[in-house]
Amino acid sequence: MTSPATSDSAFTNNSCDTEKIHILDLFAGPGGLDVAAHFLGLESTGIEWDANACETRYSAGLQTIHADVRTMRTERFDELPDNINVLAGGPPCQTFSVAGNGAGRRALTEVKSFIKRLVAREESSETIDEELSALGDPRTALVLEPLRWVMAAIENGKPYKAIILEQVPAVLPVWNVYREVLESGDLPGGVKYRTECRVLHTEEYGVPQTRRRAVLIARLAEHGHASMPDKTHKAFTRPKAETAPTGMATLDEAILKEAEHVERPRANRKEREPWVSMSEALRESSKKLGRSEPYVVVSNYGSGGDPKNRGRRTSDQPAFTVTGKISRNVVETPDGQPLPRFTIPESGILQTFPSNFPWRGRDQAQQVGNAVPPRFGAHLLAAALGLEEGRVAEAIEKMDGWPQISEEERERLRKIGCGDKGKCPTKPPHPQG
Repeated sequence: MTSPATSDSAFTNNSCDTEKIHILDLFAGPGGLDVAAHFLGLESTGIEWDANACETRYSAGLQTIHADVRTMRTERFDELPDNINVLAGGPPCQTFSVAGNGAGRRALTEVKSFIKRLVAREESSETIDEELSALGDPRTALVLEPLRWVMAAIENGKPYKAIILEQVPAVLPVWNVYREVLESGDLPGGVKYRTECRVLHTEEYGVPQTRRRAVLIARLAEHGHASMPDKTHKAFTRPKAETAPTGMATLDEAILKEAEHVERPRANRKEREPWVSMSEALRESSKKLGRSEPYVVVSNYGSGGDPKNRGRRTSDQPAFTVTGKISRNVVETPDGQPLPRFTIPESGILQTFPSNFPWRGRDQAQQVGNAVPPRFGAHLLAAALGLEEGRVAEAIEKMDGWPQISEEERERLRKIGCGDKGKCPTKPPHPQG
């Protein structure tokens, strides 16, 4: 039996008072989780070091701090809003992703040991960072940053009531160690969380692409059980030709095996809807652009590890995972005639951003690819906070359009986020790769 929540808590057992929720989004990017929070009626603040993503955020009216998450934690923690009580984020995934150099994948065993060393607090954080950096890519150390924020909040007397983390599937073993330490009572003050970890498929939540993400959802133990969101759509069956790159099949199988959990039977489970296709998602924008159907998308990545063996999807199927290289995906007619490639707004729609979302700055394709799909984010936030299913449905219905803000409001947010720019990062955050 769970302990009752205190009277000033945002949670009442398995649900929450959304007016008291304020989410801190680490590694916030252009704002996928913040967009989800907006449509759910939740307050959020994002920390993002990339100036281009910050310009998109300011133009979208999202509360932003232009800074390195490490600097904010170690030197500027007291500048954060006092009412933050939920932590979310996805550390940079380049070293863990299939498309990256793989330093993080090769160092998984060591990274898991570092997590336990960090919680033991028997050595300095700097020592752990130095050893992590020696593993091959200093960015690998950033996967520990959310745990450091959890510990900092506890030591500051305000433990986060819920935690939502997501990353590429290769990070699932790391999240499982997070789960161990969050539930162990070894955190400062003996604070405990109830935690779930699993690899989720975004097309099973209405996102028109096959994107797999390792997700961790945690709640303070006194606020009830943590659970993954119910699937709303059917899974897309991957064609046989679309196999994992050479050398990754074994890792993928191991990760997915580790991810397997029997779903708890739930009362009144609804029949799932069909997955959403590219043509269905892009129908309105295609009318404006004059994009004809049907069409075929040829992936930028080779299937089976062969660069010449490009995966192919037809317009009546979900898109491949939207990455920062989506502009390199060839779009053509069924008989091979070239068509215009996906625009930034189209790429954003495939990520479930509103069609009029104000993408700004440079490297917009990379911004789109780095983002959490807002529709997926809404399901994650709702599961973590115990929001009713109807509230999620209402939020998703509103995602067709984004409210436009004035230049004055944009400048106000920029002034808050950057100030005199003296604290804004001018190069990639430490540690550099």
